[in-house]
Amino acid sequence: MKNMKQKNIILKSIVTAICLLHIQCNQSPKMTLVVYETSESGNTLTEIKEFNQHENKLIINLNPEKKFQKIIGFGGSFTEASAYVLNRLSSENKRKVMEAYFSENGANYSFTRTHIASCDFSLKNYTYAKVANDLSLTHFSIEDDTSDLIPMILEAQKISSSGFKIIASPWTAPPWMKDNKSYVGGKLLPEYNDAFALYFTKYLSAYKKEGINIWGVTVINEPHGNGNNWESTLFSPKEMTDFVQHHLGPTFEKNGWGNIQILGYDQNRAGLKEWVDQMYRDEESSKYFAGTAIHWYESTYDYFPDALDYAHQKAPSKWIIETEGCIDAEVPKWRDDAWYWKKEATDWGWDWASEKEKYLHPKYAPVNRYATDIIGCLNHHVNGWIDWNMVLNTQGGPNWFKNWCIAPVIVDTDKNEVYFTPLYYVMAHFSKFMRPDAVRIDCNINHKEVMCTAVQNTDGSIAVAVFNPTDKPYELSINLNNESHKVSINRKALQTIILKNSL
Repeated sequence: MKNMKQKNIILKSIVTAICLLHIQCNQSPKMTLVVYETSESGNTLTEIKEFNQHENKLIINLNPEKKFQKIIGFGGSFTEASAYVLNRLSSENKRKVMEAYFSENGANYSFTRTHIASCDFSLKNYTYAKVANDLSLTHFSIEDDTSDLIPMILEAQKISSSGFKIIASPWTAPPWMKDNKSYVGGKLLPEYNDAFALYFTKYLSAYKKEGINIWGVTVINEPHGNGNNWESTLFSPKEMTDFVQHHLGPTFEKNGWGNIQILGYDQNRAGLKEWVDQMYRDEESSKYFAGTAIHWYESTYDYFPDALDYAHQKAPSKWIIETEGCIDAEVPKWRDDAWYWKKEATDWGWDWASEKEKYLHPKYAPVNRYATDIIGCLNHHVNGWIDWNMVLNTQGGPNWFKNWCIAPVIVDTDKNEVYFTPLYYVMAHFSKFMRPDAVRIDCNINHKEVMCTAVQNTDGSIAVAVFNPTDKPYELSINLNNESHKVSINRKALQTIILKNSL
């Protein structure tokens, strides 16, 4: 009898445990929420723990079951200008800047770009193939990169615990390969197609020997040219596609570089249609292209969603990558955070755009331009977003053409001082919390001006970016898996909201 009672007690305990386990397994995991904000009022990637109620209320609906593109990453560009000014800082400040970009405690950049030979943000014009008609490139040398540029990349690699990918872009073919024999403008002569393709493989090999692996290349930076101002080589969509199909792609395969991602175009989004129509005109032309590279300089406010959607629909399996964007035609404002939030900036188009295109280039707030463009790009199939120079001096250079621009970090080399502009924190909102191989998920908000996007990281966490450019604060209800989380966002603020399972 005693044994029977004991058996019944044990049986009841097992049944109870199974029932509890069943209940727990069928409960939706509870989510914890952490909020970081950068705002005009002074927050700089600041964790927000107290939220206010507001009469203005918005709803954000998240649906992780509806998935879109995979994220490659976010970051900035290694340029000779950035490396040069960094080398003129104290070792302590140089380390401070590099850790701010590449450490886990900093922005943790995961996707970067660099230039193949000189660009406008170099100290001078130079090529790696200085000997004319050297078709086998026997005298190829990256010596010009060894004092500043390569050491900067190697230092970043030491600091980054998770690593980062690098896209490399030539601004021009070696002048002797071009019809005008100049660094600026002109076209690649057909008899040098194979030599220019070989130029890429020589570069990849030379950088690998230095300990730097390149993930991808673009064929040429800005194939439309840049008004014949600095290094460039002109390609039409057909010329570039033919070069990749018949020369660059086969040369990569032949020389063991078939894993390198080749990106076409590499200029402003308004011209996307004619480029992707050529790049993906048939199976043979599409074979070697991994995707399309784009820039943002066509407008200070329009991110061209229709063009991005068209490029995706044309080749859904191919990458779309923003490889360059910056606040151009401006000298940096030193320690003036407020300026970056006001509609004071102008760009090249303010002065130089044709009358019919002037409307695309009104004054704008730099923070708004970055946040709007990144969120807009993500919501229209873009896989990665790379800023231009990481660091510049107080003049917005050095730049051999005196084409001054702004970087997220500005340094005064004479005084050994560093200024992290609001743009640095905007970039960090994405690079730090939206990690490689994350997948964009469905995210919508009931407002025309307040923007949002969301990704699910490989660890299961969800990162939601919300940008409020308006003069009103809002109370936000974030709906996920039948749970609603209440937070608030300040006026003129960018937030990243991280949701994680608590069970």
